[in-house]
Amino acid sequence: MRKTSFIVSLSLAFALGMQAQTKDGGISEQMLSDIRKAQPVGVADKAIFNAIASNAIDDLAKNFAAQGPVDNHFSVETPQQNIHNQKSSGRCWMFSGLNVLRANFAKRHADSLCVEFSHDYLFFYDQLEKANLMLQGVIDCAKKPIDDQRVQFFFRSPIGDGGTFCGVADLAGKYGLVPMGVMPETYSAENTGRMAKIVSSKLREFGLELRAMVANGKSSKAVQARKVEMLSTVYRILSLTLGEPVQEFTYAFTDKKGVAKTPARKYTPREFYEATVGGQLNGTFIMVMNDPRRPYHKTYEVEYDRHTYDGHNWKYLNLPMEEIASLAITSLKAGTKLYSSYDVGKQFDRKRGYLDTENYDYGSLFGTTFGMDKAQRIETFDSGSTHAMTLTAVDLDADGKPVKWKVENSWGATNGVNGCLIMTNRWFNDYMFRLVVDKAYVPADVQQLYDQKPTMVMPEDPLFGVDE
Repeated sequence: MRKTSFIVSLSLAFALGMQAQTKDGGISEQMLSDIRKAQPVGVADKAIFNAIASNAIDDLAKNFAAQGPVDNHFSVETPQQNIHNQKSSGRCWMFSGLNVLRANFAKRHADSLCVEFSHDYLFFYDQLEKANLMLQGVIDCAKKPIDDQRVQFFFRSPIGDGGTFCGVADLAGKYGLVPMGVMPETYSAENTGRMAKIVSSKLREFGLELRAMVANGKSSKAVQARKVEMLSTVYRILSLTLGEPVQEFTYAFTDKKGVAKTPARKYTPREFYEATVGGQLNGTFIMVMNDPRRPYHKTYEVEYDRHTYDGHNWKYLNLPMEEIASLAITSLKAGTKLYSSYDVGKQFDRKRGYLDTENYDYGSLFGTTFGMDKAQRIETFDSGSTHAMTLTAVDLDADGKPVKWKVENSWGATNGVNGCLIMTNRWFNDYMFRLVVDKAYVPADVQQLYDQKPTMVMPEDPLFGVDE
């Protein structure tokens, strides 16, 4: 056979083979040809390819015109406090929540006293409670098939280190708090991945056993007794990785320089909570969010978006960004920091600690546009709340409108602007999602809206993932 005939035969066989494997809607040879023909032809493309092939995309997409120095002046700013580091964990919700609690304590004492709370202590009970939530959820759904959406929810993610402010409120109110020095961070607290996989695997095994017990007609009492035994195993794993929770300790309150200002005395975690926080947090705050997919001025509750089985689901009042900003400004003017959450990975200049919608121009680099608005990004899982930080400052223009915002982050003091991130108001509007506001700064009409009977939303909703 001649070489040309062989090539023609081979090409024909390839085309026929490709057509045989292609259904309507698949990529056919003709479609692939059309795609290739649609590619732009120009000498610049080779240069662009060479640049992208040898460099990070963000370095090439960086908007040079927006690379001026970051303005760190803020017209309204709360007192600074130490920056903590969550390291390789998803506990931003806890760091942000405890930031607010320790700032409130310092404010009540006119900054003459300060306190640093142990994240490790509260994380121990967070993990134990989430294990119970998973096991009890499996029991509640035991008569449903294994591929039921709710059953899958519990088995897919039995436990995790992410969360929301309701976790801080429920856990601290139930178990109290201890000082950071009394129960410091362990390796597994700062690097949660392996511990989570081990506990998750055990919980899945336990979940199957509980389903079998229910299927075999075991009594509720027997099922609950076995669940307690299972939680004892989880408790041991947590004790060996995070440490046995402190039950009593001696402590003296200090100023910012570490000088003792009160006599040392013994505390239980509950007594320390009462001394630093006071009464129950639940009922003292409201949660607002910005979800342009849904009607504003309505409330929503997310099923199973809680840390404890007997705790509180998140309940949100959906508000336009201007109204959320107004609540934040009122609180900051009163010297009160706020728990807040964002899609922090978007348009983030990590080196400068700066968030702005114009930081990177991906469209010009790739010759296209990225035109989705906030609602479209949410409903397609392109954007959502991913990271909690503590809102601490705002810069207002002559008309009292916000220009930029500052948050205390939990990635260490050397990250960003001395441990903080600065965001323009246009970025804030696009990528800010949740805000926890003390009721003292909530107008009566907004409180009435929050008190509406909420619409229940399932945890699979694109916006209702946990903050990490």
